Amino acid sequence: MFLVVESGSTKADWKLIGAPVETTFSTKGFNPYFHKKEDVLRELNRHKELCQIKDEIAEVFFYGAGCSSVKLNSILEKALSHFFSKAEVFVSHDLTAAAFACYTGEPIISCILGTGSNSCYYDGGIVSEELPALSYILGDEGSGSHFGKILLADFQYKRLPAPIEKELIDMGLTNAVINENVYMKPNANVYIASFMPIFIKHKELKYSQKLIRSNFQQFIDIHVKCYKDYQRVKVNFVGSIASLLENELRDICADNGIQIGLILRRPLDRLAEFHKSKRNMVQNI
Repeated sequence: MFLVVESGSTKADWKLIGAPVETTFSTKGFNPYFHKKEDVLRELNRHKELCQIKDEIAEVFFYGAGCSSVKLNSILEKALSHFFSKAEVFVSHDLTAAAFACYTGEPIISCILGTGSNSCYYDGGIVSEELPALSYILGDEGSGSHFGKILLADFQYKRLPAPIEKELIDMGLTNAVINENVYMKPNANVYIASFMPIFIKHKELKYSQKLIRSNFQQFIDIHVKCYKDYQRVKVNFVGSIASLLENELRDICADNGIQIGLILRRPLDRLAEFHKSKRNMVQNI
């Protein structure tokens, strides 16, 4: 049996392959920028189903946000190898997962719009990035953390429309609470992005529509138009923000002459199929 894992900073989806019944699990997301080996092991040891099968797993294919270098990947490799002690562990970038999940035989641009954002080009052989992702402080244009930063700033500047402001106040939000969670506690990017459900609930407001258009346009200008053939290949999107704001995303892409391929909230199923097909190819050689 083997596991395929697709992890953002907020949530990780796991799929067990090779068992009599394929099973999907969920844990919190693991990002090596914010999580140490101990954090990963603590979360995994809380998960009863994973604890029950960990010694039966032969391979783990983990794709995660922040897994962009040998040094960062080693944090998760050590944690996963410790927990799945009999398994061979492979750790790679969530962009690679997005590319594999969206590939249908032709070159593509594959984008992530979730808690964070990023893009890559995949020709079936090499996954390449034209520009780096700068994470939630300097970058993540069009992502949940990017929307959330503006929302929380406008809350403190008293610039929010009344329906959104009232809902945030009713849930106990104050300037002090924001500052504590953003500047004093870990996982600020996840906290900032956690306000997206309220924003999406009020997405029809003029304020929200203006923000959606400007944030998505900024993402396209920086992370899609950097590829010279962005109008000739299909552009695919993976992540909760792309899925929940699909209609707006399609409209803005059309305005920019972009052909959309797939929009997937979660790429896990297609990623699992990719790995199953690769294993079948090897077995048939």
